[in-house]
Amino acid sequence: MQKLAIFGGTGMTGQCVVDHALRKGLKLRLLVRVMKTVPNTFRDKVEIILGDVTDYTKVQEVIQGTNGVVVVLGTRNDLEPTTVLSTGTENIVKAMKEASIQKLSICLSSFLFYDPEKVPTIFEHINKEHKRMLDIVKELINYPESFALYLKEHCVYDFCLFVFPLRTDEPSAEFQVLQDKSPGRTISKLDLGKFLIDCLTQEQYIRRVLGIATVKRS
Repeated sequence: MQKLAIFGGTGMTGQCVVDHALRKGLKLRLLVRVMKTVPNTFRDKVEIILGDVTDYTKVQEVIQGTNGVVVVLGTRNDLEPTTVLSTGTENIVKAMKEASIQKLSICLSSFLFYDPEKVPTIFEHINKEHKRMLDIVKELINYPESFALYLKEHCVYDFCLFVFPLRTDEPSAEFQVLQDKSPGRTISKLDLGKFLIDCLTQEQYIRRVLGIATVKRS
């Protein structure tokens, strides 16, 4: 990989994604709604496109000429009903297809591993939106009944979809990654950002739905 398109790169986790990618020497192009949200620490080190993820022409502009896509879209602390994230994801998937880009990592909520009735009420709306995002990404590879098996054997997309528990400001620490389930309740935003980049080139994580969490030592 030489150049990545980043969506959500100015958020809490997104900034960690950008920082780690820059340390690896990658070139980055970010879609940003408001310039003032871009930290001074990397403002002059990335290519910035001003616009909204719901604007397909802007999404196309960001993705064109890149080698992969990282999606860290969020609503910050807004838990009200929304379709902005799923609309944006739909635009991203469509633009990837048109540009023949096959590498994607996307970060969603670990509540997707829960039965819907067990999701705390406060997160009900955002979890439904994340479920819509998940369904859109699955549509990317036209999966049949056995999604996991199809990913392993037939998918042409180098696809890493993983879900995160509560993000913390804790330092980087040992973490665990499991397929199709969550290994814990918290993860450092530093580790989350790092993994979103690294998983794109680690064969054991390609074409997987993954859970990630900090390893707790007694």
